[in-house]
Amino acid sequence: MRIVAMAEPEMPAELRAQVEALQEQAWPGGGPHDPALRPVAVLLVAPDGAVRAALDILSKDIVHEGRIYRASGLSAVVTDTAHRGKGYGRRLVAAARELLAGGGAADIGVADGGAAECGAAGRGAADVGLFTCDRPLQEFYESAGWTALPGTVLIGGTPQDPFPSDQPGFDKVTMAAFFTARAQRDAAAFERSRIGLYPGGIDRLW
Repeated sequence: MRIVAMAEPEMPAELRAQVEALQEQAWPGGGPHDPALRPVAVLLVAPDGAVRAALDILSKDIVHEGRIYRASGLSAVVTDTAHRGKGYGRRLVAAARELLAGGGAADIGVADGGAAECGAAGRGAADVGLFTCDRPLQEFYESAGWTALPGTVLIGGTPQDPFPSDQPGFDKVTMAAFFTARAQRDAAAFERSRIGLYPGGIDRLW
């Protein structure tokens, strides 16, 4: 198995078709990401070229407590239904965290048997990783190195049309990782808070 990471627009057609088929298993009728969020695809690929699991990293700058942070988050995490229960999803989610910790999701390379490699990241490492998951998946993400933020709500959508993660009918947990020294110093400010993610109208809560 190898982990491949690349900017989504650069994905070869054969890989793109496989990823779209996996995503269709989980989210029928879903569409592409907003290119403004600089989507990066991270894939777990078998020796025969079959994609066993996939996820996307989306990134943007956010403002929280008056400070600007480079934020990235996981989106569209999926494992082929025929290969679930083998640890593939956990391996991929952990690799995505290592990718962000090592330099952000820019200038991506490829590595066999381990986490994807980054070259010199053009926009710098992400300060913080932030995303939501359904509450039953909290332990899964924690097992891959992510941390739950108690009482924290992500506000998606736009400031004019907000889409909060604590809206009626949702049971979401906010997962996080703090990658840079400045983010680690400010980590407590992200707990029990409402964070304006505002990724837009396409990836409303990424």
